[in-house]
Amino acid sequence: MIEVNELAKSFRYDKVALKEKKKRAKSELDPREDEREFHAVRDVSFLCEPGRVLGLLGPNGAGKTTTLRMLSTALAPSKGSIIIDGDNVIDKPLVMRKQIGFLSGKTSLYRRLTVRENVRYFGKLHGMSEQKLENKIDEVFGLLDIKSFENKKAEDLSTGMSQRANIARTVIHSPKVLILDEPTTGLDVISAKTIVDFIASYRGSDVSVIFSTHHLHEVESVCDQVTLIDKGITQFNGSVEEFRNKGQGQDLYSSFLALVNQANSSIDGSNFTQQENVGGES
Repeated sequence: MIEVNELAKSFRYDKVALKEKKKRAKSELDPREDEREFHAVRDVSFLCEPGRVLGLLGPNGAGKTTTLRMLSTALAPSKGSIIIDGDNVIDKPLVMRKQIGFLSGKTSLYRRLTVRENVRYFGKLHGMSEQKLENKIDEVFGLLDIKSFENKKAEDLSTGMSQRANIARTVIHSPKVLILDEPTTGLDVISAKTIVDFIASYRGSDVSVIFSTHHLHEVESVCDQVTLIDKGITQFNGSVEEFRNKGQGQDLYSSFLALVNQANSSIDGSNFTQQENVGGES
């Protein structure tokens, strides 16, 4: 189980960014900006139990990727906690990293190694025994339909093949928490369907899955729950059915737009200076 409480992350402006910021009109500023810092994530909380799939949603720039990078230990939070099975990830990131599988847009393979050699290498980095590793590779390659190109070099793979191989690399050590940042973006229909089916295979298992996506039909297909982030703040937590009800029972796109518009209306209706001060306290 992974529990995220009041997570926040701020980035201090360098001199160039600060100079550019001062050139912009106040109306052009993001409510997450203050005089010194950009508060990319201000207050994100959710819970994902084993065997459940959580869809992380939000418009571009909402703070999703920053949130996922904090969950993966790639970024240290400014405040908040990330608890996996009772242990705080922030207190011992190197130990907890063994319990996490993280696929980002920058996850990659060694170009001159074959797919199997790549995945075997990362399995060994996690200390897996030879026989256990080979058995796990066969299992994961079967689920992701990789066996037909397992002996191809990574530099010769199509985009869809490469992404499936990257996911195999991500899960080879049997993590307790699987974090996938837009895993199907830019893929053909067949590759995307293979990956969505693979995510669905974790439902009812002992693994918690969190994945971000802009494809709401994927959420409807495989997710048990939804968390929507906008302007760095959790705007919704609940089941897919509860999410749908936010759009008056229509499709998930209606719910998404209703929640984002509601969040923006709340920001537009408040004084910018107040928003700025709240951000500055993060």
